[in-house]
Amino acid sequence: MAAVPKQATPHVFCIANQKGGVGKTTTTINLAASLASLKKKVLLIDLDPQGNATMGSGVDKNSLKSNVYQVLIGESSIADTRMRSESGGYDVLPTNRELSGAEIDLVQLESREQQLKKAIEQVQHEYDFVLIDCPPTLSLLTLNGLAAAQGVIIPMQCEYFALEGLSDLVNTVKRVYRNLNPDLQLIGLLRVMFDTRVTLQQQVSAQIEEHFGDKVFKTIIPRNVRLAEAPSHGLPGLAYDKHAKGSKAYVEFAKELVKRLKQENKVD
Repeated sequence: MAAVPKQATPHVFCIANQKGGVGKTTTTINLAASLASLKKKVLLIDLDPQGNATMGSGVDKNSLKSNVYQVLIGESSIADTRMRSESGGYDVLPTNRELSGAEIDLVQLESREQQLKKAIEQVQHEYDFVLIDCPPTLSLLTLNGLAAAQGVIIPMQCEYFALEGLSDLVNTVKRVYRNLNPDLQLIGLLRVMFDTRVTLQQQVSAQIEEHFGDKVFKTIIPRNVRLAEAPSHGLPGLAYDKHAKGSKAYVEFAKELVKRLKQENKVD
């Protein structure tokens, strides 16, 4: 008798860093677009009230009928709220400033840290990857992201103060693992905005490799003007200029991630 095929579940990853301005949203958008270019079905969830991942995906955050706020408090579903990033080739669960009020409303709910996880479960059969762009603060929103995810991808600049913030984030991941989500693990560290001409960055990069070993992705995202320009046009870097060094690097990163998951027997 043939075995019944197991229901496919997506890889749900938080893109997180408790330090702002480290390329977290840029990484989420460009990883989503790069995975889509590899024929993967991707949902990007914007959990940051600033809505930068929403705008950078070509979705107007000011004209939303509903957003992730309504999903978190149970007034809407992902299926009814998601929008399409035509330029990126992936779906977006968008947000805007309204999400700032979610903290107060979530406190009153039972299982308040599990709201996003429950919402994702309703559409999980439709996606290969779900990428969650977390705010840079440790809030109920970030906890919802971490409670829903199987892993965390940490984009970081190779600068001295980044190491301090990194240890804080790793400790947060460990706490969430112990108390909220036993499936949560550190997927890897991605070095971004890298300038090979800066000796300090090379030194910090070497320190990270020494300390975290194979948890450090081999792909390095260079500092790239075209990549920085793309969000102002509402486009992922790959759609804005696919020949730019930064765009090519994110495609390589997506390939490395998929290959790593295959080696761990976690992806087809």
